[in-house]
Amino acid sequence: MNMAKLRFDALKKIPERKKVQVVPPGEKVSDFYGENSFGIEAMRATLSPDIFNKILYAIKKGKKIDMETADALAAAVKSWAMNKGITHYTHWFQPLTGSTAEKHDSFFDASKGIENFKGSALVQQEPDASSFPSGGIRSTFEARGYTAWDPSSPIFVMEKTLCIPTIFVSYTGEALDYKAPLLKALTAVDKAATKVCKLFDRNITSVQPYLGCEQEYFVVDEALYQARPDLVMAKRTVFGHYLH
Repeated sequence: MNMAKLRFDALKKIPERKKVQVVPPGEKVSDFYGENSFGIEAMRATLSPDIFNKILYAIKKGKKIDMETADALAAAVKSWAMNKGITHYTHWFQPLTGSTAEKHDSFFDASKGIENFKGSALVQQEPDASSFPSGGIRSTFEARGYTAWDPSSPIFVMEKTLCIPTIFVSYTGEALDYKAPLLKALTAVDKAATKVCKLFDRNITSVQPYLGCEQEYFVVDEALYQARPDLVMAKRTVFGHYLH
């Protein structure tokens, strides 16, 4: 097979493609950006000032929230989600499997015949930790695991489900996910960096570290895709990495 000719033939087909019209949800990106996230602005709009300030303090300082505050937040989240047609919620976490996991529940409370969502369901769930790698840190009778809501990550809607970002820990307190160690590392960086910054400016009270992945996306025409056996067989592009 003449691969060069195959590639040239594929390039000739590109101008023949019908242009795909992309219609944005609104004229301004700010009109729809984050509309499926229950972030700071959504909290400000749905919570009382007192409850909002408590949640904001917990997010900024990494502190716990009391059950009264959790119940008020859960009620606001439920109303916000149900207005979007959401009927179920899940605690979403990253166990040591290289993937993500979810524990789904319904807003509908059969015992009361109404949609119900309490603060206790928001802040904690109990998945079966025996289903995930543990490194032998617990006995069989200690196989319970707990997911706990992470207020620093906004609750969001994915398709028809309300997703609550959580950390995942074992019955005995060990981290069983990738997020709990990350949050601990961010806290350690904050404390250490704040001490250094105070040497130059005593008004510095905290440092917010950021961590992100550099990503590059390539749009490949279908004809060029068919000319690449590696893409066809692997069903994906070749992944690589480099260091700065």
